[in-house]
Amino acid sequence: MTVIITDEELMSPELEDEGELKPALVPSLFPLTPPTLYFSTADQRVELLPPDQRKLLKWKMSTVTPNIVKHTIARSHFKVTKKSHDWLGCWGHHMKSPGFKAIREYQKLNHFPGSFQIGRKDRLWRNLSKMQAQFGKREFSFFPRSFVLPQDIKLLRKAWEDSGSRQKWIIKPPASARGIGIQVIHKWSQMPCKRPLLVQKYLHKPYLISGNKFDLRIYVYVTSYDPLRVYIFQDGLVRFASCKYSSSMKSLGNKFMHLTNYSVNRKNTDYQSNDSDKACQGHKWALKALWHYLGCKGVNTTLIWEKIKDIVMKTIIASDPYVNTLVKLHLRSPYSCHELFGFDIMLDENLKPWVLEVNISPSLHSNTALDVAIKGQMIRDVLNLAGFLLPQREEVLPSSSSAGSSASSLCGGTRERSRPEISTDEKVKRAFYLSQRFADQDFFSSVLDVMTPEDVRVLAETEDELSRKGEFERVFPSHCSSRYLRFFKQPRYLNILLNQWETKYGQNRREGVRVLRSLCQKGVHLGTTDPAHLWSKSTYVPKSDHPGQEPSRSSVVVSHRTRSQPDQEENCFSQEVTTTSSLPDLSLLGSSTSSPSLSPSLATESTASLPPRDEEFEG
Repeated sequence: MTVIITDEELMSPELEDEGELKPALVPSLFPLTPPTLYFSTADQRVELLPPDQRKLLKWKMSTVTPNIVKHTIARSHFKVTKKSHDWLGCWGHHMKSPGFKAIREYQKLNHFPGSFQIGRKDRLWRNLSKMQAQFGKREFSFFPRSFVLPQDIKLLRKAWEDSGSRQKWIIKPPASARGIGIQVIHKWSQMPCKRPLLVQKYLHKPYLISGNKFDLRIYVYVTSYDPLRVYIFQDGLVRFASCKYSSSMKSLGNKFMHLTNYSVNRKNTDYQSNDSDKACQGHKWALKALWHYLGCKGVNTTLIWEKIKDIVMKTIIASDPYVNTLVKLHLRSPYSCHELFGFDIMLDENLKPWVLEVNISPSLHSNTALDVAIKGQMIRDVLNLAGFLLPQREEVLPSSSSAGSSASSLCGGTRERSRPEISTDEKVKRAFYLSQRFADQDFFSSVLDVMTPEDVRVLAETEDELSRKGEFERVFPSHCSSRYLRFFKQPRYLNILLNQWETKYGQNRREGVRVLRSLCQKGVHLGTTDPAHLWSKSTYVPKSDHPGQEPSRSSVVVSHRTRSQPDQEENCFSQEVTTTSSLPDLSLLGSSTSSPSLSPSLATESTASLPPRDEEFEG
């Protein structure tokens, strides 16, 4: 049964028959590539799709779906469904990793399996501590010293004694939110030692504005983990404590002084609200208003922002091995996941940013005009970046079986559909580049010399996505991606590919898009037998000052059979791999990250009536 969102939820000015009319579909920058669904701002209207396509616009409602999301999807004519098989999108709870198996290829959920590895306070500090131990404090000194109880109780006791009696500590339940259970203490007798807790050194010298402590809510959006694509919203929220700060031990019990959570401070009779995203007043500001305020005081806010982006990237990378393992294990298609993170960051007296925690379900409640202004634009941009596609109608048929897990109620069964494999040729190319432990930039730049169909598809998808970024800024891949590659526990071929693409075309994006358009016009991204796009038909010749010297690198020798049928992938090549260092297991190199296929009726429209866009490209 399909139900409409209630009148109370949807009857707002943003849904009135006013405003600029926008197309329902965003055409791709590239030929032979499907369009994505358009999500509008409150002052726009979205045209209706034809009835047969409009029937596919179904959204799975959750008890935690925020009104700001409901309003945004309603403007694009989504209806809410209670069925478990026919929805395209869901904004809901995180669930246990096996539950993701039930999500179909055309469906999107707003979480990745394993993202709790940075979303739980204890896991976040464990993972960042591992990174600090491996790469040093110079790179990973942006989080307070932390202990997870009860297992770290002896280490904490020693650190406590070494710090002296004037040291303040903050204790937090590992999986709580909204400031629940948080205390600032300075006596060992105040420590609850038997229940799970995170204990951190308290940042006792925060940067103050008008005597008040504050933190920043930074919104970070990840569209994909392989390749990793990370965006940061250029606005955000500044949350102030509602009592002036004091370092006195006697004040430690005052939550209105030491905690910045809105859910805590709104209960203070002295709390002052703020409805303007421009004004520097009250106990909640827009992030851009803070930058203006600090800029007027001569502060280099660009430097602070760059530091924030740096710690965001390192924190996301800390979750990479867990999320990618679970995505490959439990998801039919990586298209099905995306995630919005809420980073809580504090500035100390020297304006150094510190990450306090990461929220995998950041609050999207919009009780004030300020919240609506920030979160409304952000959610609209998130959904456009997500790249929702209309599926083939046969994909949306009910499943004949149902599972007993929590996921079956979400997705209606676990009908298996095999993930399409990348070709043998592409697997060998990936193995070759991943086996190079000490390669230089000259070597890795050759990854673009022969672009395979999957290379072209991923690059086109990445450029298309960037063109829909709205008020988000992409922080990975970027012009400085190279410096982050060493932090990944396991190198990933697609990260290398995108990094080299940014190196070559990041400052000349128009030329990069022109190159991809030409390849997509030929249908390379859909699969080809053209030897120009078969990596194993080519030979990599390393640049060397000693031409006669054999490079100490892996080599891959591939002999070809004639392709008899384009779809008989397993019979296309016989291969022999010779290497001086171990090649990765080809079975672990990942399968195609292809998105759901396009419905037949939409396919003709997308390639005929929706030509590739001509836009101004960055750089």
